[in-house]
This record gives sequence, structure tokens and C-alpha cells, in this order.
Amino acid sequence: MIFTPKETLTEREVENGLNTVLKEGMATEAMVTLAGGTFMVAFAIMLGASNFQIGLLASLPTFTNIFQLVSVFLIRKYNNRRAVSVICCILARIPMVLLGAMPFFFGDNAPVSLLLCFLFFYYLFGSIAGPSWNAWMKDLVPGDKLGAFFSKRSRYAQILNVVLSILLAVSIDYLRRNAPQYQLYVYAAMFMTAGIAGLGAVGLLARVPEPRSYLPNENIMKMFVKPLRDKNFQRLLVFNSLWLFSVNIATPFFTVFMLKTLGLTMTYIIPLTILSQLASILTIGYWGKFADRYSNKTIISICAPLYLACVIAWCFVGIYTNLISNLALLAVIHIVSGSSNAGIGLALTNIGLKLAPSREAIVYLSVKNIITAVFSSLAPLLGGYMADYYTLRQLRVIAEWSGPNLQKTFRLLLLHEWNFLFLIGAVLMVIALQFLPRVREAGEVHKSVVKRIMRTSLRSNLRDYFVIDVLINWHSSLNNMLKINLLNSEKTSREQRHQ
Repeated sequence: MIFTPKETLTEREVENGLNTVLKEGMATEAMVTLAGGTFMVAFAIMLGASNFQIGLLASLPTFTNIFQLVSVFLIRKYNNRRAVSVICCILARIPMVLLGAMPFFFGDNAPVSLLLCFLFFYYLFGSIAGPSWNAWMKDLVPGDKLGAFFSKRSRYAQILNVVLSILLAVSIDYLRRNAPQYQLYVYAAMFMTAGIAGLGAVGLLARVPEPRSYLPNENIMKMFVKPLRDKNFQRLLVFNSLWLFSVNIATPFFTVFMLKTLGLTMTYIIPLTILSQLASILTIGYWGKFADRYSNKTIISICAPLYLACVIAWCFVGIYTNLISNLALLAVIHIVSGSSNAGIGLALTNIGLKLAPSREAIVYLSVKNIITAVFSSLAPLLGGYMADYYTLRQLRVIAEWSGPNLQKTFRLLLLHEWNFLFLIGAVLMVIALQFLPRVREAGEVHKSVVKRIMRTSLRSNLRDYFVIDVLINWHSSLNNMLKINLLNSEKTSREQRHQ
């Protein structure tokens, strides 16, 4: 297939290209789901991975972003973003097929180091393909539709993720109970299928047209220094790096915490993940709409505190051994974090695209990804080391009630191993948020104004905006419910007195 870019694209070519990108997103999501973080972590634990190795596994996707400089070099040399994306994606998906084949050659003794090696090359070539794909999509997707298009693509992908995750979770737990000797090979088949689905996505990507780009004929090092001299872009880099560091010091270990400490199976973990994805699906379209209409920074300032509250709530999971109370708290955490993280991820991607000059988009985005990759990859490594350090340490906060007929001890807080990480991550998030107001975005609207506009929109269409309305107006809703219950109680009492 000829990958030569075109000088201009017709509206029909753009429309067909965007439809193909949506299909490619579905195939890529199938790959990501089959080889997803939860399943990959469970697979690594079955192979005997240590906490540090789990942290290393979590750091690979971001650590390999430092190689995005290679992408810029290739595009400068060949000026063909589609060719770079397609070839690198092929090289990325082959290691996933080989990873899936490991248990068939090594059985239960498959080395974790080989797993990490295959994942390194999977993420390495994916990272090289990333900047060329981002710059390509920036020129292909109309600027006023960036938020709406990518939220739509993400929503479709997440729906597929939900369906596949349910099927996989049920299948894995069924085998765990009835044929545990085959469980490792089921994971192997999943990862091989993931690689094949990824290669299918590459076939679709190769059909998407590319408008010709023009990179300035400058020294490549000077090009990379230019974004660092852009004061506003500097501020975005500082906030984005600190935020990702604080998030990644804790979040990669949520699954490990549920598997190891709480002893939950996939039957519980995957539905919780699906709850998070459903919340993301229901809200991401509206985050995209409001981001396009107002500003991405405003969406971050609304969503980030919600996500921070979720990380703090993880510190209280497992205080009591009651399964129902833990699952209820986990369900609330996953719903709120899914919705808020959807807004944060979308806004951070879009604000990077927005602040990058069109002709130098790939350079700006590569610098952003490389710098944030350093902080993102160091965080889980530090988190794994700290988890080992806190394994034999605990902090308990209790309240005791003593009376003639009752003596009761209430556990208010229990920090051990993973919970320490969650609290440390939350503190770092608070620090990171102090740097967000320094970023300047064109068309920025204060978050209080956007909240007021959201409330007006939500009240006019409660069904469509239900989840966001709960997030913003939960306190008002609770007060109204209490008032209604009180009025109903008074009405019942009056009727009983009359009878």
C-alpha cells in the first residue's frame, strides 16, 4: 500500500478517514482489553513477580515514552507519519503474540524477566508510533471537533472493553474453580489473541489518509529546546509531570491490593473495573463537549479534586473485614474515579494539542510525552520499593467507647503496605494541583461559571446528564431527599392520627 501523504484532503476523504479511525480504535481496544493491566498483573503474580517487578511492569508504558525522540527523527527524515505509525505498530504487536506463547514453552516456570522483556518492546515501538499518530490525527481531525471526536472514539472503545471484560472475567473465574491447571494457558491465549487483534488494527490504520505536514528545517536539538522556552508550555509540563508522578505512585497497585490484601477474585475486580468504565462512558462525551465549549483546564480543575478524593478513600478500604461494606466503598470509588479520570485524561490530551503550534505539534507533543514519561515511570518503581518497606509497618487510628453495658472499639484508619502508598499519592496530588492555575489556555472560563452552566444543562435533561449531576450536586440531592422523607413521615403521622 502506498503511504505517500496528500497535499490536501477532500471532505469525503476526511470523513472516511475518521470512520476508519473509529474502527481502528475498536480493534486496538480489543487488544488493550485482552492484554489489559488487571489481567497482565494477575498473570505476573501467577509467575511469582515481586512488588518491585510489578512496579517495573507498571512503569514500562511511560518509561518507553522517552524514546519518542526516535519518532521525531524518523518523521524529519521521511516526512511520512502514516508509514512510521503503521510499521512501528506492527513491530509493537508481534512481541505480544510471543508473550502469549511463553507458557506453552516454559509452562509454570516462565521467567518474569522474559515477560518484562517482551512488554518492553511492545511499549517501546508503541511509544515511537504515538507521536506520529498524534500529529497525524491533529491534522486530520477538524480543530473544533477534537474533544467530541476523541470522546466518541473513547466511548465506543470503552463499551467494547466492558463487554469483553465481563466475558473474560467469568471465563477465568470459572476455570479457576473447575480447572485451575489451565488458568495460565487461558491468559496465554488471551495475550496471543490481543497481538492478533492489534495487527488487525494496523491494517485499518494503513487505510487512513494523511495530509502532508511541514516540519521546520532546524537542528533537531534546537527544535526540542523550543518548547522548553515556551513559558506557558513549561507550566503545563510542570503540572502534568507532577500530576502523573503523584497518580502513578499509587494507582498501579490498586489491582494488586485487591488481589493480594483483600483476596478478591476476577469475578469482583472486573465488575468494579466495568463500573469505572461505565461511568467514563456516560460522562466522557459531556466532558468533551464542555472542554470544546469552554476550556480543558476548567475540566481538570473540576475532575482532579474528585479523583483525589477517590485515592484518599482507598485508605479506608479493608479497615473492616466485612465483604459487603468493602465492595460498596469500592463501587463508589470506581464510579467517581472513572468519571473524573475520563475528564482529566481527555483534557490533558487536548490541552497539549491545543497549546502546540500546528507546524511543530509533533515536537511539542514529543517533548511533553518524554518529560512526563520520566516522572510517570519513576513513580511506580518508587511505589514498589515503598510497598516492600511498609510491608512490616502499620499505623492504626482507633476510637474506643467504654460504658456499663457496652465496650466497643472502632477502627477509623488502618495504614499498612499499599494504604501508605495511597495516602502519599494523595498528598502529592494536592501539591500538583497548586501548579494548575499557572497554565494559561485560550478561551478559559472559570470553573464556577462552568459548574453553573452544567447545572442548568443537567436540570433540563436529567436523564442524559445523570452521572455528572450526581458528582456536582450530590450535597443538594441529599438535602432534598432528607426533606422529602421528613415531609412523608409527617404526612403519614397525621393520617394515622386522623384514623
